[in-house]
Amino acid sequence: MPTTMPAYRTRAERFDDLVLDAVERLERRWARQLDGTEFAVEDVPPSNPAPWERGGVPLGRYFPADAGLPARIVVYRRPVESRASDPVDLADLVRDVVVEQVAHMLGRSPEDVDPDYGEAH
Repeated sequence: MPTTMPAYRTRAERFDDLVLDAVERLERRWARQLDGTEFAVEDVPPSNPAPWERGGVPLGRYFPADAGLPARIVVYRRPVESRASDPVDLADLVRDVVVEQVAHMLGRSPEDVDPDYGEAH
């Protein structure tokens, strides 16, 4: 497949790009607070839910720094993709999931972290 074709990048690579875009957007405002935080994408969440997760499959998860490991935010690709109706909806949903997890990490509301939270673009 030529590099100029949209299908050149896999769906997983395109999803990773959406997560990176969302993180970069937040880093402009929250660089100091996000310093050292790792962001990752996993296909599906582990089968053991966190104590605060109730019902449904999580779309993302925040793991606090622990035992020398940095704080980490994970976005779960397949559950997020399954809830999106089209590529624009997917980008909005990825952004919102990242914002929600950063808000959880910072102890703030998602709207405080990103005033555009929840708005379709």
